[in-house]
Amino acid sequence: MTTNTATNTAASTAASTAAGTTGTATDATASRAKEPARRGGLAAAALAVLAAVLPVTTASPAQAAPAGAAGRPAWCPTVPGHQVDCTTMRRPLVADEPRLGGIGVSYAVVRHSRPGPARGTIAFNPGGPGETLIDRADQVAGALQGVLDDYDLLLLDPRGTGRSGRLPCDVTEADYRFAPRPAQRELVADCAEELGPRARGYTSAATADDLDAARARLGAPKLVLYGLSYGTYLMPVYADRHPQRVESMVLSGAYPLAFDSLARPGAQQVSLTLRRICERSGACDPEGAVRDLAATTERLRTRPLVLTASLGGRPRTVVFSEDKLADLMYEPATRGIGLHPEEPGLLGALPAALHALAAGDEGPLAALVRAEVEHTGTEDQASFLAVTCNDYARAWDPDAPPAERRRQYRAALAAADPADFGAFSVKGWTEGQTDGGDNCLSWPRRGTADPQPTDLENVPDVPVLVLSGDLDTNTPEANSRLSAAQFRRSAFVSVPNSGHVPEMESTGCAVDISTHFIRTGAVGDTSCLAHIPPVPVVPVPR
Repeated sequence: MTTNTATNTAASTAASTAAGTTGTATDATASRAKEPARRGGLAAAALAVLAAVLPVTTASPAQAAPAGAAGRPAWCPTVPGHQVDCTTMRRPLVADEPRLGGIGVSYAVVRHSRPGPARGTIAFNPGGPGETLIDRADQVAGALQGVLDDYDLLLLDPRGTGRSGRLPCDVTEADYRFAPRPAQRELVADCAEELGPRARGYTSAATADDLDAARARLGAPKLVLYGLSYGTYLMPVYADRHPQRVESMVLSGAYPLAFDSLARPGAQQVSLTLRRICERSGACDPEGAVRDLAATTERLRTRPLVLTASLGGRPRTVVFSEDKLADLMYEPATRGIGLHPEEPGLLGALPAALHALAAGDEGPLAALVRAEVEHTGTEDQASFLAVTCNDYARAWDPDAPPAERRRQYRAALAAADPADFGAFSVKGWTEGQTDGGDNCLSWPRRGTADPQPTDLENVPDVPVLVLSGDLDTNTPEANSRLSAAQFRRSAFVSVPNSGHVPEMESTGCAVDISTHFIRTGAVGDTSCLAHIPPVPVVPVPR
């Protein structure tokens, strides 16, 4: 879902009312070899944070060129030091359904700054699904300026977003995230009804083919594929459909196409992340934090927090139950780490808030939840819901009628081992997934797309770098290792003290590793990982 950079700032403000900062210990590990070993509602999408916080840039959002300037569209952005070319190409909405018409898909190309031909072309996707790029061209170019002297940068707004025919179905992020689970399923069904047969046109495969059409128009023989979060799902789809057009890949905050639809690795990672931030900061007891988490989930299962928060200037009652805590831990808790490295943020404030609630004090957790609600975006979720409900593997047969789908899903939950869900109940954790669990149970089979195949049978033998933040609960390290295992020539790097996605860490180390890989196809020196500071944590009374 859309990343909100204000969230961690607000969380830090809420946390500062309780206490301060801490810790100096670091724990850095990196692996250069392919290791056998998913994401994002997330997540999950990270461009707004990435653009704002990467230390190599202080650029402001790109400015549109004056209408007609140099023959460019009025919406074409400017990037200092670079020529930017923009166009909109007409694409079929659904390749085998001409009756459904077409769609305009727009892209911008930030040209390399040195004289002579480009060394290559980087195609970037920030995740979501549903994140846009063109209006943030200046920011993205600043973040990747280490390679834009001799590489071009292709920024395509995926169909249904931004400059590529924004797709509405009147479901905002705030409405969707904070609705009770039955209401979430109804919102998904309402969105499908609103889209009708057009829903078939919004898939990862269609966006991958749009990207290749842009590549062909540019005359670029191959692309360097760079994906964050959902982009790590999209880019392998591109590679499988267009294997001869791939030079290399960088996948950050990654998950495999055949990910666990019940998100068990994320549930397990929550406890591991709490342990790690406590160990490294010294501000809390690692096992005590996990016990407080378990006590909190048990309390919220039977007695949710009920609070009032301002949303869009109007008061809203929020029922914060176990599934909403699962969502908080799964999506926002570990995104944006590094945005303000001297402040605890949401993740660093959680151990103290969980400890307080376990002791009967609702105040600290209620303050964090209120800050999260009030800084959640109001972007329409049509593209996010269409892509995830069309593409993602589910715990039921999409060809089955609704009653049989429900039966199959209940059977999957009953067969799941509760021990695989960490401190959460099976029901609480799975109902916290905005892009998984049973959220798409009512997504219609008629008029929608076939699920994306999970077997990558045609991916090329090219260098692939997978970066994983070792605190990431959205696309945890276990899933990133599975992502790396999809490729024959992959390198896996665990980035300490970073979350979803690791390029957001404050030192620039992760970006340096990825840009070196783009140039050389090798990981190179990773010693900078040892200097990434730990997350400040609000001290917990012992």
